[in-house]
Amino acid sequence: MELPAAVEVNPSQAFLPRPHPGPAKSTPGPIAAPRPTPAHGAPEALEPRRQRRLSRERDPIEATIDLHGFGRFEAEDKLRAFLLSAQARGLRAVLVVTGQGRRGGGVIRASIQEWLQSHALRGVVSGFASAHRRHGGDGAFYVTLRRRGA
Repeated sequence: MELPAAVEVNPSQAFLPRPHPGPAKSTPGPIAAPRPTPAHGAPEALEPRRQRRLSRERDPIEATIDLHGFGRFEAEDKLRAFLLSAQARGLRAVLVVTGQGRRGGGVIRASIQEWLQSHALRGVVSGFASAHRRHGGDGAFYVTLRRRGA
């Protein structure tokens, strides 16, 4: 029985991978943009379970403020004072009624998310979400408050 002839291998190419007969060079696919992370301590949307408990009144809504009839700047000042006072009293969940505005384009309603996420209320508000229809629907928001000093 004859042994196969020895094949000489160049030592510099002994461990190089073989070229893969794959498709021609293609352009890379779209890269997903990184999701912005909320600023440290910025309020986020309420957890669905907490929102459901508030809407079904299993967790109490401990105070309510109605911002109907106020101008934009006055409403912002009233909201800030109300939330700071509620936190100081140890309240955990409040209802903020903004109204829907004429034809659904209320100035207060459009601004409330910006106000709740502002630097001034970052240590007060932990989360917020639109209220259930029985509490005002699109014209109201549940706002949960941080514990004082937390």
